[in-house]
Amino acid sequence: MALYHGGFAHKRRVEIVKVAAEHLEEGRGFDILATCGGILVPGGFGERGLEGKIAAIRFAREKKIPFFGICLGMQMAVIEFARHVCGLKDAHTTEVDKKTPHPVVCLMKEQETVVDLGATMRLGAWPCVLRKGTRSARAYGRTQISERHRHRYEFNNGYRQQLEAKGLTFAGLSPDARLVEIVELPAHPWFVGCQFHPEFKSQPLDPHPLFTDFVGAALERTRKKK
Repeated sequence: MALYHGGFAHKRRVEIVKVAAEHLEEGRGFDILATCGGILVPGGFGERGLEGKIAAIRFAREKKIPFFGICLGMQMAVIEFARHVCGLKDAHTTEVDKKTPHPVVCLMKEQETVVDLGATMRLGAWPCVLRKGTRSARAYGRTQISERHRHRYEFNNGYRQQLEAKGLTFAGLSPDARLVEIVELPAHPWFVGCQFHPEFKSQPLDPHPLFTDFVGAALERTRKKK
């Protein structure tokens, strides 16, 4: 529903087209993605469709299509960038490949001793500090925010310098600067991934700023195509 909320902010109706990640893994569906104003890869768990999601993100990055990655979507964006821009072949998340030579996404330190996988994820609202001048900071109109989370895995800070050197911006961090909350590609028309779930706070009469900004970028792409 948050996508629709973003459309309300622009007085436009959002049309959602779903493309199965498994189809992308088979090479199908890219013609549909090419017609879209923007591409969103949402949160999720497990191995199913991950390579298709990574392929969709690469397509969005290379074709300059507005991209929004949420939770797992952000993690897949980091993996895609590490593989195809930084040259880190086989970069992955340890959630899927514990033996990956480049674990750019890994289990959070505080989760390493967790045995009961019930409601033990990083949950609830947590503060985030936005980097001044970033797309996210402009969308929010401030640099101090609080967003809701639901995850066990995070960006591996051991790769922060390497990815940043190739153009990835870490636009949002936890107050202690340890947890990467938002990544962006400044050279792209609109490319944002967030570790949190902005849809949890979006409302029809108060759309979340990231959804509003993403839909605005998608509308701009659609206008330019006409």
